[in-house]
Amino acid sequence: MDFILFRFFAFLSVAFVASHAAVSSEDYWRSVLPNTPMPKSITELLPSPDASGTGDIFACGNGYGNKKYCGFAAGHVINRIAGDSEYGNRRYETSAPSVTFDGVFYFLEKDLHNGVNMDIHFTKFTTPTPFLPRKIADSIPFSSNKLPEILSKFSVKQNTPESKIMKRTIDECEAPGNKGEEKYCATSLENMIDFATSKLGKKVTAVSTDVDKESGLQNYKILGSKKLGETIVVCHKQNYAYAVFYCHSINNVEAYTVSLIGNDGTKARAAVICHMDTSSWNPKHMAFQALHVKPGSTVSVCHFLENGSVVWVP
Repeated sequence: MDFILFRFFAFLSVAFVASHAAVSSEDYWRSVLPNTPMPKSITELLPSPDASGTGDIFACGNGYGNKKYCGFAAGHVINRIAGDSEYGNRRYETSAPSVTFDGVFYFLEKDLHNGVNMDIHFTKFTTPTPFLPRKIADSIPFSSNKLPEILSKFSVKQNTPESKIMKRTIDECEAPGNKGEEKYCATSLENMIDFATSKLGKKVTAVSTDVDKESGLQNYKILGSKKLGETIVVCHKQNYAYAVFYCHSINNVEAYTVSLIGNDGTKARAAVICHMDTSSWNPKHMAFQALHVKPGSTVSVCHFLENGSVVWVP
């Protein structure tokens, strides 16, 4: 399901070149976060370094090759869950008690230790859409009452699959946050950096789930885990015509990075969020039934973050 963006991005090409000449998104990261390595999930969304002289720099197949950056990430659909705004890739059964619900793979924190085996399917975006420079992104409407104008700019017709996906993403961004949640949809890397640092300060670590390759469903063994912290901001890649991230600060959680290796030798470094208090979750949530626990603060319910998400911690 590809957007053909020739007209829109040809119109923006001159503006992008001027913006890139002033300060690129990558330069902004280095200036604000000089000691924070950029996660692979972010570097993969940066515009091509040689794109500034290509004319229609964002046009499909021009400057990026093989239409890599044209269109939506196929199959990446948001499924918000009552009492929990986290979501993730499709995960499957494991040797430890677990459940997959609305695309999220849940397990207990006590099972997060070396040697535990899990059957997991780590997926990747098939058509990752790139960041726009903030100057350009801020000039593009991003609200439901401007949807006709947005669709027109992207030459997208009303009532098409593309238009419905764009509307769903905007609606998700405009919906009220859960109790205790501070949320923000970042339409540029610069805006994401500003939101995360406004909550956590500028001495931060940014991590994401990264896997060597997409190898389908297979058994992974946990090789090790590292606790990152309890104060976090999570930013999820959305399905849109350019890179948009749903960011929110989350309370009563613990974040980890987990190293895994698959049966075929595929290595993965996954971000994990453990919810320390599930009192506000729907008591009928399937995770409680499968894990044999009740809502509350006596046990921690954990899940992997999908490829493309970024976890920020002090």
